[in-house]
Amino acid sequence: MADGCKRGDTAQDLPRESPGDVLEFAAEAEESDGGRRNPPWLILIVDDDHEVHAITRVVLGEMMFEERPVRFLSAYTARQARSLLAEHPGIAAILLDVVMETDDAGLKLVRHIREEIGNRQVRIILRTGQPGQAPERQVIAAYDINDYKSKSELTAQKLYTAAVAALRSYQHIAAIERGRQGLERVMEAADHLAGLRSRPQFLAGLVGRAAALVTGAHFALLCGVGENGGPTILAEAGAPTDLLPEAAAGIRAALADGRARWTARCGIVVLHGRDAPPLALCLLGGPFAEGDRPLVELLCTKAAVGLDNLRLYERLNQAQIATVHALGKLAEYKDEVTGDHVRRLGRWATAIARELHARNAFADELDDWFCDTIGLASVLHDVGKVGIPDAILRKPGRLDEAEMAVMREHAAIGGSILRDAGGGDRRGYLSMGAEIAESHHEKFDGSGYPRGLAGDAIPLAGRIVAVADVFDALLHRRPYKKAWDIGEVLDLLRAESGSHFDPRVVEAFLAVLERDGAGV
Repeated sequence: MADGCKRGDTAQDLPRESPGDVLEFAAEAEESDGGRRNPPWLILIVDDDHEVHAITRVVLGEMMFEERPVRFLSAYTARQARSLLAEHPGIAAILLDVVMETDDAGLKLVRHIREEIGNRQVRIILRTGQPGQAPERQVIAAYDINDYKSKSELTAQKLYTAAVAALRSYQHIAAIERGRQGLERVMEAADHLAGLRSRPQFLAGLVGRAAALVTGAHFALLCGVGENGGPTILAEAGAPTDLLPEAAAGIRAALADGRARWTARCGIVVLHGRDAPPLALCLLGGPFAEGDRPLVELLCTKAAVGLDNLRLYERLNQAQIATVHALGKLAEYKDEVTGDHVRRLGRWATAIARELHARNAFADELDDWFCDTIGLASVLHDVGKVGIPDAILRKPGRLDEAEMAVMREHAAIGGSILRDAGGGDRRGYLSMGAEIAESHHEKFDGSGYPRGLAGDAIPLAGRIVAVADVFDALLHRRPYKKAWDIGEVLDLLRAESGSHFDPRVVEAFLAVLERDGAGV
């Protein structure tokens, strides 16, 4: 089919994709009498009189409601009824006797249903042959039942009328409950999607949540407009199924006019972004419940807002990355060794963070965001050197005490610059860069600078960068020193573990070197 959906930039093709890279949509098979049938309504008869069960089945045996038949379950004691209620949670109505193994067995069962198992949906019709044993006014007031009938007045017509009324009431209540649960799932899905910071993860999460939201949805596709103007699959979820002939054309039309389309086995809803081309979510399977449609459309509305927010986040993130690179370049102009040093430092800091994360160390602080951020943030560790005079910064020999005091000011200068630039954002490159700039010269025993912090009071990012910074600085030549042998550097790290460095960070770094090699 010329206007089928082509796959976008994905690694594998759909199983049904033809050699011409065009999806062929198989014709919908007609359902035979042995195909899918509507499930029956379950009615539980609870009565110790076997004849009552038989008469009820005769009177209501051929009953149909909303094109669904009725199936009866029988219990002769309240205990049997409890077992059947646990086994069949979808019971719609109960025809309940009052007097069975005890004079109030039926009333106690009502309490059990409403209060102990919390079933407020099932409709309960109380039937009694001894009205005096359970007076109607008192029972209606004290128990959550839906109808009260004396067996002597319950003719075939009245029994049919009562059963239909109970099923209709149950149907409405169940629909409301499904809608409530559906809204909860939509809001939970929207919250989950809002926490994703990767577009591929967001799109994959959307189709997965949409497929799980809709009963009968076997396959979900999210499509956008491809380079050739036709639909391109961006994400998918579920088990591949026969694709309807109208699906490809429907997706193309929905992307063009922005309108939702629903058939018995195909639902298409459009996501409208503020400044991005529309996307089409296509659900295949069915038949879909009428109440599922507004839920899917609400999810897509929420997801469209989430995608807009994700794009804004990506732009903000890109702006922060550009700022980091700009500040890093500024530092390079002041210090000729900074460029290569910060790139190596970033790689080591990232490797250490990931090793600690894999060990489940610092679980309250280390997460994926931390591991993804520290490498670039570490570029800014010495940005405060822009405030240090060149005569001190580029002095070929050792600094005297006064010069060292000036040099040490770069930590506080860098932290101040980056904190102002970060604008109060606590989870960004600049905020972590400010922590690193201020704290990577602190020592684990409290003898470092600028604040004399000790132990876990030193930010974790600063403790990580301290190890990577000293390792790389000693391993390479500087204007004031020669490069050390790697064995000497490792001996120093081990010797100062617990005094200068956090022992846990040193241990993780040594493990990284052993695994990845020390060929730097």
